[in-house]
Amino acid sequence: MELTTSDVTVRTLVLQHIACEPPGVFEDVLRERGAELHRVELDEGDALPDWRGFDAIVAMGGPMSATDDHELPWLTAEKTLIAEAVHAGRPFWGVCLGVQLLAASLGARVYPGPEPEVGLLPVTVTDEARDDPVFADAPTELVTLQWHGDTFDLPERAVRLASSPAYANQAFRVERAYGVQFHLEVSSAMAREWAEVPEYVSSLERTLGREGGPAFLAAIEDRAEEMRVAGRELFERWLDRVVASAVPTAAAP
Repeated sequence: MELTTSDVTVRTLVLQHIACEPPGVFEDVLRERGAELHRVELDEGDALPDWRGFDAIVAMGGPMSATDDHELPWLTAEKTLIAEAVHAGRPFWGVCLGVQLLAASLGARVYPGPEPEVGLLPVTVTDEARDDPVFADAPTELVTLQWHGDTFDLPERAVRLASSPAYANQAFRVERAYGVQFHLEVSSAMAREWAEVPEYVSSLERTLGREGGPAFLAAIEDRAEEMRVAGRELFERWLDRVVASAVPTAAAP
C-alpha cells in the first residue's frame, strides 16, 4: 500500500514573515491530515528551532526582500537553516519570498526584476515538469496571484517547473525542495487583510494606480476559491509523493 501523509504525523515547521501571510489552504490541508505545526513568526522575533526536529518545512511570503540581511539579520539565520535542511533532504515548500529564500540559500542570486509582476496572471507549466511528481498532473496553464518585484536565478541542479511571460523562473525543484513564486493559497479574508498593510497598499498604488489596487483585491476575492483548489492539489501531491516517502514511520499501515 502506498504511504500518504494521512497515515503518518508530519511535524511541520512553518516559517512566517508577516501575520497576514499564513499558509492558507496549505495549512488547511496539513490540519486536515493531523500534522503537527510549529509556527515561527520571524518578523516578530521568534527564535528558529532546530530543523532536525521536523519532517517538513513550509516558508511563506512577506514584504521584505530575501537580501535585506543588513536590516533584518534573522534572514541570514533563516537562509542557513533552509540550506542545511534542504542539503540534508528535508522536504521544503516555499512561496513568494519563500522561493526566493530557497534560491538564495542554495547559492543563487536574488535581485529586483525589471518591473513588478502584480495581478491575477497565468503561469505555464514547463515540459520538464511533466516528469515531476508534484507538477506532472497540473494543467498546462494555472491562473495565479502574482505580487512581487524581486526574482531569482535557478540554483545548481534545479528543475524549472513553471514560467510566465514576465519572469521565466516561476517555480523550481531541487530534490525534495520546491518553491513557487506565485500565490495559490490565499482566501478572500486574507486578501482583505493585505489591503490593510501599508507596504502592500503603496506597492499596489505604484504598480496599478490608486484605482487599480481595490479592483485587484476584489478580483482576488472573486477567484480565490479557484486558485485555492489548484493550490490544494499541488500541495497534496507534494505531501503524498515527496513528504510521505521521507517521513520515518514505525510500521506500515
